[in-house]
Amino acid sequence: MLPFQKKLTDSFYVVLGLPATAMGFGLSIQIAVLSWILRTQYNLDIHEIGIVWAAGPIAGIIGQPIVGLISDGVWFWGGRRRPFIFIGGVLAALSIFALPYIGLINETLGIGSIMAVAITVALTLDLSINISFNPTRAIIADVTPNGEPRTKGYTWMQAISNFFGAGAYLIAALVGNFELIFIGVGVVFLFSIVPMLFIEEPKSLVSVEDADGEATKTDWGELFKIYFAHSFSWLGIQTMFIYSFAFFEQRFQTNDAAYLGSIIGWSFFILNAAGAVFPIIFLEPLSKKIGKVKTHTISVASMAVGYFMIVWLVKDTLTMYLIFILLSVGWAAVVSLPFAIMTEEVNKMKMGFFMGIFNLSVVIPQLAASFILGSVIQNAESKTIIYWISAISLAISAALWILVKEKSAKCKK
Repeated sequence: MLPFQKKLTDSFYVVLGLPATAMGFGLSIQIAVLSWILRTQYNLDIHEIGIVWAAGPIAGIIGQPIVGLISDGVWFWGGRRRPFIFIGGVLAALSIFALPYIGLINETLGIGSIMAVAITVALTLDLSINISFNPTRAIIADVTPNGEPRTKGYTWMQAISNFFGAGAYLIAALVGNFELIFIGVGVVFLFSIVPMLFIEEPKSLVSVEDADGEATKTDWGELFKIYFAHSFSWLGIQTMFIYSFAFFEQRFQTNDAAYLGSIIGWSFFILNAAGAVFPIIFLEPLSKKIGKVKTHTISVASMAVGYFMIVWLVKDTLTMYLIFILLSVGWAAVVSLPFAIMTEEVNKMKMGFFMGIFNLSVVIPQLAASFILGSVIQNAESKTIIYWISAISLAISAALWILVKEKSAKCKK
């Protein structure tokens, strides 16, 4: 074990967060590019784009629990999580490379269906990301003690991931989506492979003792509260990611592909750029002071407020970009704090499995957004319904998070 891992230095947390950053970067590319390509290059309608996006959650439902369960009980290539991060990273890079060539693949293979090829590429990409995403998050719990060190692991992970995610959207806005794809292939490949060569995994998952010295047992009651609260967060967020382009088209009265791509790029750049700062300067310090659950509840509530503001106040892109700064507080929290909260409620020896089950609270809402909300939004005269759905979903999530108990508070009793 290298000294920086033994001492849990800041540089170790940076390296530890890079594999998850690779998968987050791949997801950022998918968010920035997939709907844009399908809309502007192949003229798919809103409902069809929703169906393409549904391929990913289906892959997640199948892939993450299976990979998590297997990774809990195997050891090869010098690790438990390492092999799956390697494999998933390589496959994700290849899938990203295929995104601009959906039409060419369709013509070359004579399939005769852009939808079929798009679904296949999206499914392969998301399955690849899911192969790696679970282990990249589980390994943080594997190599950090319970309590503040683990919270720091997840908040730093998301700060780094958001920083690079912001870079992805900035490339999309300033240079172009196709350039983003080719840069992303290299980033995803390198960040999946290189960092794992410097991280030593414990052969026994109980070798890293909890900071409070207590045995790790699964608290199913609290776990289900977390699942339900988290799922409503993702219902609203996935609705934003998948369908925002339709709101932008209508609100800013444009069907120009380049302009629309720029609006999407700048919006999600701001979401991630501000979100790269908030985990370290806001979420981590506030979590130490009032607890992770309360911090997360406040953050999710702020995101609901931001969505309502978009519906009521946005008349120009500048106002919308400013509101996206507020949204980034909730975004930074949703993709970091729930992992730290959840890992304190489960048996550490089955961390990969529970991380995969936790992913259901992300992918099931995405399926609902794809299959159910796509038709609703398609038929709605006003596309403000997109942000109404997001706002109400996040408000419900904040209310449900109030019911979750703080682990540290329970331990002190």
